[in-house]
This record gives sequence, structure tokens and C-alpha cells, in this order.
Amino acid sequence: MSDPIPAPVSPVPPPAPAETNADRRWKFIRDVGVFELKLALNNLHNFFQIPLTLAVAVFDLVAGGKTEGERFYKLVEMGRTIDDSIDIYSIVEHRERSLNKDYTVDAVVGKLEDVILREYEKGGTAASVKAAVDRAIDGMQAKTGAHANKLADAVKSTADKIHESMSRMEGNPPPPEQPPV
Repeated sequence: MSDPIPAPVSPVPPPAPAETNADRRWKFIRDVGVFELKLALNNLHNFFQIPLTLAVAVFDLVAGGKTEGERFYKLVEMGRTIDDSIDIYSIVEHRERSLNKDYTVDAVVGKLEDVILREYEKGGTAASVKAAVDRAIDGMQAKTGAHANKLADAVKSTADKIHESMSRMEGNPPPPEQPPV
């Protein structure tokens, strides 16, 4: 009986070179350029898609088809394919998404539609529908209040720092520290 043939040993890959600050800088510059190009492409796409989808929707309403809006939805699917190909936010895919799915445009419109339909089904008047929509919006705003305050504080802090930096660049002394409110 012969000895088994040893499995080939694959060479150990060399360690990846450490990323330098210059590498990160050029990656950042590339990301900015690619992002701006993607924004321009997406804006061009939207520039044509808005009037085209409106025209096709009107044509679908007038001419009809096998199913209601079939040409419109086909065009929207093509638009989504283009948007997916542009993939504007791919440069931040590795980061955690902070979007609360309850506050997308579709979710907010859906909540408002639900409120209006419930009021309509109860036989509500325009005033009661308006009051119900106002309550729904107030409820959404109440849930986001803490986040809105954090954002406002961050914007104020940033504006203060920019103002202080500009004052120093102009040779003015920094403003005195204000106690937190």
C-alpha cells in the first residue's frame, strides 16, 4: 500500500498593505466625483421621466389597454431599472442605514390615506377628515420630536463652529462662551 499523496499547500497570501491617509483621501475624492456624476445622471433621468410618465399615464387613461395603467407601470419598471443601475448611494452601502421605514414617503402617504378612508367610511365631513389628518400628522411629529431636536442642536453647533472659524480667519476674537440653554 502506498502512502497517500499530501494535499498541495497553497501559499499564504501576503498581508494587504495598510491603507494610508493618502489612500483614504483619493478614495474620498473618487467617491465625491462618482456621487456627483450619479446625481447628475439621476437628475437627467428624472428630467425626462417626469413628463414621459405623465404623458403615458394620460394615454393609458384615454386609450386603455388589457389592464389599467399597463404602459405606465411598464415605464415605471424601466425607470426603476435605470435608478438601480445608477445606484446613487452605493458608496455608503457599508454603513448602517438610519432610515426608519415608518417615515418613507410611501409610509407617510399610506398613513394619511388610511386616515382619510376611515373618516370617509364613517361618513365624515371634510372638516372631520381634516381633523383626523391633523391628528395623524401630530402623532407622527410627536414620535420624531426628539430626533428633530437632536438635528436642530447639531445644526446650531455646526453653525456656531463655522461662525467662530470665520471670525478667527478675519482676525476677530471668538465670541464669548454662551451658557447652554
